[in-house]
Amino acid sequence: MTEKYTALYEEHKRLGASFTDFGGWQMPLKYSSELAEHHAVRKAAGLFDLSHMGEIKVTGPDAGAFLDYALVGKLSAVKVGKAKYSLITNADGGIIDDLISYRLDDETYLVVPNAGNAPVVAVELAARAEGFDVTVNNISDDTSLVAVQGPNAEAILLALVPAEHRDAVTGMKYYAAAKVPMALGAWSAELLVARTGYTGEDGFEIYVPNDAAPILWAALLDAGADRGLIPAGLACRDSLRLEAGMPLYGNELSLDLDPYAAGLGPVVALSKEGDFVGRAALQTKKQQAPARRLVGLKGSGRRAGRSHYPVLSDGAVIGEVTSGAPSPTLGYPIALAYVDTAFAEPGTEVQVDLRGKPEPFTVVGLPFYKRGQ
Repeated sequence: MTEKYTALYEEHKRLGASFTDFGGWQMPLKYSSELAEHHAVRKAAGLFDLSHMGEIKVTGPDAGAFLDYALVGKLSAVKVGKAKYSLITNADGGIIDDLISYRLDDETYLVVPNAGNAPVVAVELAARAEGFDVTVNNISDDTSLVAVQGPNAEAILLALVPAEHRDAVTGMKYYAAAKVPMALGAWSAELLVARTGYTGEDGFEIYVPNDAAPILWAALLDAGADRGLIPAGLACRDSLRLEAGMPLYGNELSLDLDPYAAGLGPVVALSKEGDFVGRAALQTKKQQAPARRLVGLKGSGRRAGRSHYPVLSDGAVIGEVTSGAPSPTLGYPIALAYVDTAFAEPGTEVQVDLRGKPEPFTVVGLPFYKRGQ
């Protein structure tokens, strides 16, 4: 596989980033300390390069109806300027990807799949578009995505927005988006800004043409210099999303899993009119209790369970960890795991097999961390 590099790769090298392969992309894992980066996002702000994510524009008179058919949610009901979390499944109800869709105007949506799944989702959407008056345009190669996340994110972003347009930022609700004028020295433009993120904190994701991404990155670092902003890599993004109880494709979600086992049943709009890919299978799965369910686990010791570690009850395997780590914010080990439904009730005592040594964990509700706690 050919390695891919974002438009900000040279910026990351200059900042001393350690890199990792993620979905074929060379991405910053951390810059100095992943723990420091994690705490910066919780207490001040972190700056992320998310340009490995996909961007697929869907336009045309049938855009809403088409996405109602292609995805499990009712995207036609999304108001202009709002976003919706949804899933794309196969005919058997298996999860191809989880994604966010933004409605930019009456006939235009921006669909954002995960990095490794973006090519597959683009092909699936194009195939499902037959018979609809829509155009599906994969603009991933031309688009960068920069996120500023944390309690100081709004103040940092406002430093780049002309005074007469700042209401567009301060008045923006969670899961909303708008075109916002930005003045970045000699360069200025309207950029799509969304109040979304994957950290459990307030924050913004900004879509920018590749050639302007380094300008935006530098401007945000400068604006956040006295507000605690530091660049943050994928390592802390993973620990942040785990604390927030957010699933990661390839860990908690896959083609072998359906939305109900993953706790995402409310995302599936079986009540919407018309057919959609996976409807029949998902109707059947809803009526059947899943054999295993995704739960949160809280450890009472110091050691953390990791992906694929067995979950036990009285020595018998009753599940498997999908993601786990010590929580920097909470100070104890946490994990997401699929466990047999009989053991999924919060308060249930289980063990995680930590390389031959069972350690006690308790099933807890999600998320582990809520903003402001």
